[in-house]
Amino acid sequence: MKSCEVVIVNASGLHARPATFFIQKANTYKSSIWVEKEDRKVNAKSLLGVLSLGIAKGMSVTLTAEGPDEAEALAGLTALIDSGFAEA
Repeated sequence: MKSCEVVIVNASGLHARPATFFIQKANTYKSSIWVEKEDRKVNAKSLLGVLSLGIAKGMSVTLTAEGPDEAEALAGLTALIDSGFAEA
């Protein structure tokens, strides 16, 4: 199991369109992946779960992955978040 902390940098946080991109990316990996904010932990492959966290710009979240491609999953999701989901 691997985990890392990331800061959300895009203007709208993980809402609507960015959350959709995030879960689509998470679903490309075989590993189980979770997003944790404060004391809540949700499945990163669930749109409703991710949206329920109410993650806004500047918030820090912990990504955890467990499975055959866990390192690749964390690297890919971190890169997507760091890119700001291509928002201007």
